[in-house]
Amino acid sequence: MTTMKHARLVMLFACAAACGALARGSDRDWAALFNGKDLAGWKNYGAEKWTVESGQILGEAVTKEYGYLGTEKSYVNFEMRGKFKAEGSGNSGIFYHASIDGTSIQGVQVEVDPRPNMHTGGLYETGGRQWIVWPSPDGERAMKVGDWNEVRFSVQGNHIMTWVNGVLALDYTDPKPKFTDGIIALQLHAGGEGKMRFKDLFIREVK
Repeated sequence: MTTMKHARLVMLFACAAACGALARGSDRDWAALFNGKDLAGWKNYGAEKWTVESGQILGEAVTKEYGYLGTEKSYVNFEMRGKFKAEGSGNSGIFYHASIDGTSIQGVQVEVDPRPNMHTGGLYETGGRQWIVWPSPDGERAMKVGDWNEVRFSVQGNHIMTWVNGVLALDYTDPKPKFTDGIIALQLHAGGEGKMRFKDLFIREVK
């Protein structure tokens, strides 16, 4: 083997090792929002039923009112990822920068809907502008009906990005953000038809 080839191989191995270390460091940056055992770190708002089953958060509508399961901690700039599966016909969402009084919520919702073409991955502002932006056509098509779906979103200042099953759903800079700090909350929509499962919920704060 020539000296030049040997040097190139050394550089390639060094690069691979560095990339692997970076990926592992990135994984360590993610913190679990849900421990898979109980609802420690979360608070129930409303009369809907939130339990842990098979390592998943199960939200079940028992009234026709809204219900929320919110984090005890607030977040400003962060990335979040998780998986959801609908077993009822009612829609849901993951709120961020939220505040809740009883079952009255204000904040921004990353839409989670079990039906196709209902804007999963879009942004809806409660206590403000309502629909802010819908997902792209590719994002609309990414949602799998009746199956587990992964949603991921990044909130950094007024720049928000969402992904549905790895497909970029939106990349949006909000010209007039109303909410800039608050809890994360899982929603059961009013109407009494909600039954949602959530798992693998992780967050990474961005300083």
